Amino acid sequence: PPAACYTGGMVRVAGRALRGLFFDIDDTLFSSTEFVGEARRAALENMRRFGLKADLDHLARELEEIIAEFGSNYERHFDQLLNRVGRERYRGVNPAVLLAAAVVGYHETKQRLLRPFEDAAEALGLLSRTSLLLGIVSAGLAVKQAEKLVRLGLCQFFQPEAIFISDQMGISKPNPKIFQRATAAVGLDPAECLYVGNHPVHDIDAANSVGFGTVRVFRGG
Repeated sequence: PPAACYTGGMVRVAGRALRGLFFDIDDTLFSSTEFVGEARRAALENMRRFGLKADLDHLARELEEIIAEFGSNYERHFDQLLNRVGRERYRGVNPAVLLAAAVVGYHETKQRLLRPFEDAAEALGLLSRTSLLLGIVSAGLAVKQAEKLVRLGLCQFFQPEAIFISDQMGISKPNPKIFQRATAAVGLDPAECLYVGNHPVHDIDAANSVGFGTVRVFRGG
């Protein structure tokens, strides 16, 4: 990693004077990939517990296909799963009960497993004592992404006016305009900022293209 120093109220990384440090959320502050896999499986197991008669691995493959086709932020994944497996797989069971079981299984896993990487809070605590403006640039649904910050216990480290979520901005990664809009909103130039993310295209290439310095995180997914 590049050498960094903090002197006289100014942070410098590899000779670059920094005023803003922005983070991705998923697979950067916590292991989204690991959590989502566990939560989806728990949802499917709960659906089977409440009367869905289908093999767990088969359900997992179907759900994965649905997510690939409809997108991860689609809100009716489990409804479509029931459409795919057919009514004969849950005859005599109210489908609303199966959907509720999926939601409960998913959210119970969220309460149990949603934790930041073990060094994230310490690092953000140290950074919050510098002159840097700390912010978020994240792709996803507004409340869903904000919930992650709240549940992770990390929201306190970011300036409230510097949390940017694509659903609220009308722009999503890898469109570099999302980074330009974020820095303009807080009165910074991209050249004064560093972005930390895990995805080589959506995070690193996109932020670099408008002048950010970047740090790629290799963990989580």
